[in-house]
Amino acid sequence: MEKYFTFEFWKQFANIFTHWLVTDLLSIFILFILLIIVLRVSSALINNLRSVLLKRMAYRNEEPDLEVEKRLNTLMGILRKTLRVVIWSIFGMIFLGKININIAPILTGAGIVGLAVGFGSQELVRDFLAGFFILLEDGIRTGDVVTLNGTSGKVEKIELRTITLRDSSGVVHIFQNGKITTISNMTKGWSAMVFNIGVAYKEDISQVMQLMQEVGDTMFAEDEYKSKMLDTMEVSGLNDFGDSALVIRGRIRTKPGQQWSIGREYRKRLKEAFDLHNIEIPFPHHTVYWGEKMNPLKLQSDKENQKVT
Repeated sequence: MEKYFTFEFWKQFANIFTHWLVTDLLSIFILFILLIIVLRVSSALINNLRSVLLKRMAYRNEEPDLEVEKRLNTLMGILRKTLRVVIWSIFGMIFLGKININIAPILTGAGIVGLAVGFGSQELVRDFLAGFFILLEDGIRTGDVVTLNGTSGKVEKIELRTITLRDSSGVVHIFQNGKITTISNMTKGWSAMVFNIGVAYKEDISQVMQLMQEVGDTMFAEDEYKSKMLDTMEVSGLNDFGDSALVIRGRIRTKPGQQWSIGREYRKRLKEAFDLHNIEIPFPHHTVYWGEKMNPLKLQSDKENQKVT
């Protein structure tokens, strides 16, 4: 213990500490500065790459700008996270080397552990492979409204292992990519709202179809709705003989995600047009038959009330 109180010991300690400050600590400080610079430069490069790709891909006629932007947001998000993992991994190995920790055994142990985990985590590997092919095939992007395995909602996040979906009630659903069996994308390229309009059998079908077309043409002529629609109303014609109504089918093609607002406005205007022209939208009804030996129910009315006989 006496050596710790000698002048020679503290002189030697001061020399070693000064050498450490000048060499190792300074290099570690510079390493942290370089890490911050590299992270910011990589983020700026990804943002610039996104802008350049967006400008170039926006000239493609087969995809609207919104679709291109959604696809780039998804791909750039995956690229940004992957690049950060690589940068932090390199920084960690350099930092361990600076504090005189041999990283060779660590890398060897990590390889052995990774091999063992790989054998025991086949499901994890399957999720990553499925996520890779989902991104490669461009079947779904961040911001799309989709149905995954029967659950509908808006895609909030796409990662290599999972897809995060939020439904209209605000509930968040997380799907493992390897367990997704069906994907139905309702906002890819273009969308459409299909109408099955039922009217009474007594109505003039030609008049009804003309009114449906006129309502669609009126909406398409207005700037507010024309910017959301790709075309005016397409009236297909009489589609079905229902139990209590003639069903006429029509369709409006819209930009991705605009079909629901256009559909609500079109139904509102069509109902007003039907009321104006006294066109009946019937309620379901049934005919009661008691057999040949019994007379059907007859309604008789008098001045006071109606009686069933």
